[in-house]
Amino acid sequence: MIQAEIKSLLREDISILIKTANSGKHYLCDCGEASLLTVKEAQAVSALFISHTHIDHFSNFDGIFRHQIGSGEKVVIAGPKNIHHQVEARLKSYTWNLINEKAIEYEIREIMSPEEINVYVIRPPHWNLELVKTQSFLFEDEQIKVDFAILDHKTDSIAYLFQEKDSVTFHEEASGFKKGKWISELKTAFENNEINREIEIEGTEYKASDLFHLLTRNEGYKLGVIMDHAVGKENYEKIKTVFKEADLVYIESFYKDSDQEFARLNYHSFASASGTVMKDCQVKEAVPIHFSRRYTESDVSEIETAFFKAFRGN
Repeated sequence: MIQAEIKSLLREDISILIKTANSGKHYLCDCGEASLLTVKEAQAVSALFISHTHIDHFSNFDGIFRHQIGSGEKVVIAGPKNIHHQVEARLKSYTWNLINEKAIEYEIREIMSPEEINVYVIRPPHWNLELVKTQSFLFEDEQIKVDFAILDHKTDSIAYLFQEKDSVTFHEEASGFKKGKWISELKTAFENNEINREIEIEGTEYKASDLFHLLTRNEGYKLGVIMDHAVGKENYEKIKTVFKEADLVYIESFYKDSDQEFARLNYHSFASASGTVMKDCQVKEAVPIHFSRRYTESDVSEIETAFFKAFRGN
């Protein structure tokens, strides 16, 4: 299952580490100041997902790549328009005469639109950008695939949905057959909807569809991270499209309800507004995050109370 850990303390910025079961790879949402993020965790990050590059979401990028340099790995960085130039500027601001080109490779995925992702590669020591392709999907590896929504924060702010790959369970006790390679063949046929595929079991051939009752599809866990966004119908429609019925969503709730006018002026959300859109999305669980640094623990408690009242309707 996908798990998330908030790595920033109250009055720090925001950074959320995402882990998957049985994998040493981690994923990081935003690079704000986060004192709970360890060196070991930073080194295990295989992909960074940046919502936008206001300083409270990007200030710790240098600290992240400092611990990754020398790994020899490819690390993906996804983000909004111009993320490639902003990453390039940060990397070129240092001297790298003791680092060779195999020290690391960053693959930057610039989100231009829901259907257009520009992919760049950048390597030390000169950090010259190379546009290698344009693709229609953002990210997928052995563990997860990532969808997104482009929200308005008076700049593009990307909200990310991490979806665990679906799995298939075989019900051995119901089969009556001995274990064998036919089980993996049946699972492949099931996943590809190859209903007429012939599956040989103990010398007899069976039509795959006649054996599908031995399998159950388990839908992958869905975890969302929605950072800064303005309150408004257009943003909410985008959120509902991507995050409907997700298992767990972390959502920005920057202001108290009593400060909602500041939210409107600064293109942020406020407690009950974030709770309401999560209720409308019918997500199973929602968590308010990323509060104004001026707030005390008492203020945050007020935000959480208003958020959950709107989300749960009580």
